[in-house]
Amino acid sequence: MSQVEILHTSLNSIDHDVSRSEHLSRFHNLDLENVTNPNTNALVHDLLSTNSPLRLTSDGFGGTEAGSEPSFFPSLPPLHFGHPEIHLRNGIMNASRLANDAEPDAEKAFFVADLSQVYRQHLRWVACLPEITPFYAVKCNPDPYVLRLLASLGAGFDCASNGEISQVLSIGGIDPSRIIFANPCKANSFIRNACKMGVDAMTFDNMDELHKVARTHPRAKLVVRILTDDTKSLCQLGLKYGAPLVTVPGLLAKAKELHLDVIGVSFHVGSGCYDPSVYSDAIARARSVFDMAKEAGFSFTLLDVGGGFEDALFEQAASVLTDAIHQHFPDRTNIKVIAEPGRFYVSKAFSLAANIIARRAPFSDSTTINENATLSDHPSVMYYINDGVYGAFNCILFDHQVAHPYVLSMNGSFHVPSSEPVCLSSVWGPTCDSIDCVSPKTNLPAGLRVGDWLGFDNMGAYTVCAASQFNGFEVSKVVYTLGGGVTAAEVRNNLLAFAAETRQ
Repeated sequence: MSQVEILHTSLNSIDHDVSRSEHLSRFHNLDLENVTNPNTNALVHDLLSTNSPLRLTSDGFGGTEAGSEPSFFPSLPPLHFGHPEIHLRNGIMNASRLANDAEPDAEKAFFVADLSQVYRQHLRWVACLPEITPFYAVKCNPDPYVLRLLASLGAGFDCASNGEISQVLSIGGIDPSRIIFANPCKANSFIRNACKMGVDAMTFDNMDELHKVARTHPRAKLVVRILTDDTKSLCQLGLKYGAPLVTVPGLLAKAKELHLDVIGVSFHVGSGCYDPSVYSDAIARARSVFDMAKEAGFSFTLLDVGGGFEDALFEQAASVLTDAIHQHFPDRTNIKVIAEPGRFYVSKAFSLAANIIARRAPFSDSTTINENATLSDHPSVMYYINDGVYGAFNCILFDHQVAHPYVLSMNGSFHVPSSEPVCLSSVWGPTCDSIDCVSPKTNLPAGLRVGDWLGFDNMGAYTVCAASQFNGFEVSKVVYTLGGGVTAAEVRNNLLAFAAETRQ
């Protein structure tokens, strides 16, 4: 058996944002068989078992204290502490124990959500865009803990349907004024229900929508959604929504005729924007609409700069956006500026662990497989995992994402030697549909076998929210961690304070 390396509690005394390779090195040679053995060192079980989550103390982590975090929200799963890598391994070891006990579906895939990552993204937002209030795009990931954490931090919410509005308001402690119904084309019943629930702010981009609102929600605070250049984004929303500037004067005139209150303008440069320079043109267009509104007899008080914020380009986008706002809106007296970020907050916060449930390979010898793979650009091995494009990986089909698998465990160990030979492989989901391909080409260790685990990072945006149960496969569950160190304490305190407020 391999020697188990203990993760010392001092590593978590401050908040570490380390790479996977750095963090994995602290767990090398951890043997899964050994961990599932009841005679294994008790400290390892205390430190890594899902039944004994790490506990926060005044000076860091208490490492070996058993029990679970007090329930802030009785209807939600428990909260854990510690780096998400710990809980990915927790889940794998727990699956091994359940499999030994012949538990059905013991090896099912699962998410680990790091709420401290959501918190850190909010700190970035406030640092770079202090004048812009984020209205989180609920459709991106309506996770109950994410919604509560962002609510505790003062964020608003961009809702696209009755269901999303109801979900946000059912949390408690969130005033309807913190919601914008940012769907330009809504059912009559949705508008009527928004009125009933006190949600007044809503977008429109066509004449028929104005007539619907006049009939069902005459006190609404309307925001005209304009068309902008979204050709530099992964998902071009202008194909479906947005009023061309030439149509705006007519829309404003009709709104005035119907005695409706139009309070501002919104735009969206597209989801997953990879060229932040487009924000500059969008702000210029919004400025022209403010001027059109003044001529029509409206005094706009809201500028909604939409979404499209990519993690890697965020600081650049924030700089472009800030400069454009200063240029076109030098006097922002009585103007509230909001945005609709989604993936920026949650993409990196969720990781997925999936089990290899089947394998197709021409040879049993890994060396032969690897040598054969160098002669062809076609995958030599096909791996089948227990989540796919009908589940968490729907982001591949609907959000143009690319999945990058890595090895979480192989041959009962969390350590994969750097000398391990690799071969060109493909990864497939569990359904019987041939489009259920997670990764058509990827290099993976030739020694991977059925029962090993693959990991996927950046799985928080447009994944679990759109998962189905096609072929009878369940949606993967989520394990929550507050992260480590100081950040974990801050996240915990924010959630605890919010829970106390909602109970009053």
